[in-house]
Amino acid sequence: MNHLRIASVASEFEDHPTFSDDEYQQQLRVLLNVTREIYKVLHLDQLLTTIMDEVRKALNADRCTVFLIDEEKNELWSKTAHGEKEIRFPKNLGVAGYVAMTGEILNIRDAYADPHFNPEIDRKTGYRTRNLLTFPMKNIMGKTIGVFQVLNKLNGYFREIDEEILATISSIAATQIENAQLYEQQRRLNDELRGMYEQQQKALYSFVQTLASTIDARDPLTAGHSQRIACYCDEVAKILNMDENRREVLHYAALLHDFGKISLRDVILKNHKRFNESQYNEMRKHPAITKKILEKIFLPEKLKDLPQIAGAHHEKMDGSGYPDHLKGDQIPLEARILTVVDAFDAMTSNRRYSNRIIDFEKVVHTLENDSGTHFDGYFVTAFKQIPLNRLVEILEDESTDLLETKDLNFLANFTIQDLLNEIAQKSDGESKLIQIFNKYYHRDHLEKKGKDEKNNFNS
Repeated sequence: MNHLRIASVASEFEDHPTFSDDEYQQQLRVLLNVTREIYKVLHLDQLLTTIMDEVRKALNADRCTVFLIDEEKNELWSKTAHGEKEIRFPKNLGVAGYVAMTGEILNIRDAYADPHFNPEIDRKTGYRTRNLLTFPMKNIMGKTIGVFQVLNKLNGYFREIDEEILATISSIAATQIENAQLYEQQRRLNDELRGMYEQQQKALYSFVQTLASTIDARDPLTAGHSQRIACYCDEVAKILNMDENRREVLHYAALLHDFGKISLRDVILKNHKRFNESQYNEMRKHPAITKKILEKIFLPEKLKDLPQIAGAHHEKMDGSGYPDHLKGDQIPLEARILTVVDAFDAMTSNRRYSNRIIDFEKVVHTLENDSGTHFDGYFVTAFKQIPLNRLVEILEDESTDLLETKDLNFLANFTIQDLLNEIAQKSDGESKLIQIFNKYYHRDHLEKKGKDEKNNFNS
């Protein structure tokens, strides 16, 4: 708050012979209240409205308008004014224009008798101006940035004490208005930067999606693998309450973890039988190639660890993995999550319209049994907290239109761990939970669709 300016005016009030003690006390209270209200607001439009309201009350007037100078358009403008919408006119016209150009104060007791007053505005609006006080608003450098115009004192005409009060309000308001203008400029700049950032994010994500889809395009039998891995990672990240940046890095790493396979020959990439030693050694090269390719791509700072994470998804906790034989905490945390979900998807991935070969409980038991040697047990436990409805949606990502809503709603009440507990009970007959899950895991819901499409193909 501008305490020095208030103190200065208070001193002027005390020394002024025409101001009574009551006037001095009353106007000082008004001045303090006005200043307090002005400093509560920073948004420009709201600030101008607050200033006009407080000045009108402080000077006991009918209306107040704050005109600001638009240097680019050489105009005076008011975003809002009492009784009027936005006003704009050349800054050299009328009483406000004269004050803006000269920096003088005009206290006009009879508007229609003054040559500076333009009665045309009254004729257009139907308003009758009797008297007006027009005051330049100057910043700390003494430059006029706007004009106060207060109309029609309710009890007589504007006096010298009104000018003194408005002088102080003007000084305080000018500072706060410039602060508000800077704030608005910064806000607009932030909005522009945010828009640019969002566009860059969309472009980056589209680029990553395109890279990930190139592998799917080469091998339709493993189509959707990278997308499923990303979805599983998203679910684990939620369960672990990972921060937004780490979730994003993990998601991108999941989409791109197999990108190194782009360098593999079709005879290797499309071979879904057991590899011979030579083929296996060639396949093992893809994580290192993934890392090498991603290191050559310009990535934002927050994704700087992406190449290392994506390239480490075949490392093992005991150091027997590849390509760098990293061990334990040497393996990036996100890569340890990738290792778990990548193995799960490899064991549960389907061939179009065929049933999954490995029973679900055996898949999860493999993850559990290999915890500590191959997998990080902490993330295996987190993985088992994925809700079953999301698991089914990801498992059957190519046929989500065949998933029944009532089944998904039911499965949403259980996690993978709940299902394992139900299976372990070995009760007589299958429970509802096991039946509904197996319906989708064993792909019974696709039998009819597969037969229909086969018949259509043969006909």
